[in-house]
Amino acid sequence: MDVVEHNRNAWNDEALEDCRWCIPYGPNIIAEARTGQWAVYLTPNRPVPRDWFPNDLTGKKVLCLASGGGQQAPLLAAVGAEVTSFDNAEQQLERDRQVAEREGLTLETIRGDMADLSVLADETFDLIINVTSNVFAPDLHPIWRECYRVLKPGGSLMVGMVNPFYFLFDQEEGEETGEFVAKYPIPYSDIEHMPKDRLEKAIADNDVLEFSHTLDDQIGGQLEAGFLIAGFFEDDWDEESTLLNKFGCMFINTRAIKPEW
Repeated sequence: MDVVEHNRNAWNDEALEDCRWCIPYGPNIIAEARTGQWAVYLTPNRPVPRDWFPNDLTGKKVLCLASGGGQQAPLLAAVGAEVTSFDNAEQQLERDRQVAEREGLTLETIRGDMADLSVLADETFDLIINVTSNVFAPDLHPIWRECYRVLKPGGSLMVGMVNPFYFLFDQEEGEETGEFVAKYPIPYSDIEHMPKDRLEKAIADNDVLEFSHTLDDQIGGQLEAGFLIAGFFEDDWDEESTLLNKFGCMFINTRAIKPEW
């Protein structure tokens, strides 16, 4: 099956159902951003450290990659950045446009697969923001290579990722029994490892399909593409989302730099 196309349609449905990452920021958040009071979230709870960003974002070219939904892109535009939102789901991009129009912001939107940024020129952007989305991509290496290509030397890539240990366990069984027993290998794929009846239902219901990735692919892949890792932090979730949350952090965040040499 065409997983990219399936997940594009699934995320359009998610947007229409107003999942957390599809709810546009309100006027108060944008107004605060214009006064210098703002925060970017790549994962649920901990904001990205402000020292990961340039002191002044005015005029900086920012690519919000697979991060549509009316949140990060218009927020950074309100701060003064020149923002391009690149996302595969039309409804996610529509939310970015809605906030931009409501707030009088300039914002470019492009629909496409994050593994193929061929419509973007080499060394265009100062900064790439990638909210936790590579969990929906089967292969990360093309994404890292494309990010490296479109970044200017000295530019940075900020990425939120799911901790691979989350996928060792059958979440549905764990929620039912309250016990988590390691069941799946890493890397995990819904297509390869989900029980057949549940996979068929997920596809029929147009649910988003997920892929875990090893740390070698998530962090080592950035290094292989040429980046230097310059920042790292973990983030938790909440027990409503997964009872695993009490055992460890569900998310990791990295800041990678494209060297100037």
